[in-house]
Amino acid sequence: MSQSAFDRLGPAFPQRAPWGTATKLRAWQQEALDLYLARSPRDFLAVATPGAGKTTFALRVASELLHARVVRRVIVVAPTEHLKVQWADAAAKVGIQLDPGLGGRKRGRSRQYDGVAVTYAGVAAAMLAYQTMTANFETLVILDEVHHAGDALAWGDAVRDSFQYATRRLMLTGTPFRSDENPIPFVTYVEGSGGEKVSRADYTYGYAEALRDHVVRPVVFMNYGGPMRWRTKSGDEMAANLGELLTKDVSAQAWRTALDPKGEWISAVLRAADQRLGEVRRHVPDAGGLVIATNQTNARAYARVLESITGEKPTVVLS
Repeated sequence: MSQSAFDRLGPAFPQRAPWGTATKLRAWQQEALDLYLARSPRDFLAVATPGAGKTTFALRVASELLHARVVRRVIVVAPTEHLKVQWADAAAKVGIQLDPGLGGRKRGRSRQYDGVAVTYAGVAAAMLAYQTMTANFETLVILDEVHHAGDALAWGDAVRDSFQYATRRLMLTGTPFRSDENPIPFVTYVEGSGGEKVSRADYTYGYAEALRDHVVRPVVFMNYGGPMRWRTKSGDEMAANLGELLTKDVSAQAWRTALDPKGEWISAVLRAADQRLGEVRRHVPDAGGLVIATNQTNARAYARVLESITGEKPTVVLS
């Protein structure tokens, strides 16, 4: 669980370590770790742009605290079942055994656990159990994508009640967030420029800094508009121009027409995007494209359209 545990890890790809287990900290991770260890805060909110390496930073903090016997248990709270398992796998690679609640021995993890990985919904379903654990053992609670604790009032209440006795609480998010109607426990809020309450981070590593450090890639969003025509269920013909100010209902119908895999608009957009990607690859040979669909059926349909345009079968990622 100390530095040596990280040093024993081999890269999965050239110059790239497994998710959450980089052997050498990036500059921002080291800076954030130094700040954390110097302050030894009970609550710490780290804001780092997606892909920057929040998991690696958090696991290093956990390793340091376990090694120094500041804490004896680690609880990781993640938004989804998939992510909690991913956390457990990443932690196991650095010698921290987290039980993701799958039962038995899974993926090489030990039966002797240092803690658990659970979802926010799972915390809400077993508040007393987590409250008892944090009251009886010195515990580090890592709240991943902590803004999800504000998705439902019950989740925020569960986080507060379950972890009010925790020795340390490390909160992670990819972007600052507002309090809205459900302020998140253990987060400090300050007044924003518009008078709203905005979270105050203890350490921030934004997209601009990550881009400067070559931690993330530049992202180009292409804007497309155009006229749409469709028939309603009653047989009326409707027309609208994407990009113009429309009512909510008309806008929804127009976008439904535009995003139909069988329609002309999405095919034209994908063809234009492929052409643009070809231009970018003259300067960045390994540049890639990403198409986000509203559901799995459309994702597969878009993949077929792309294959017909490019002659190459794209990778389809479903969740």
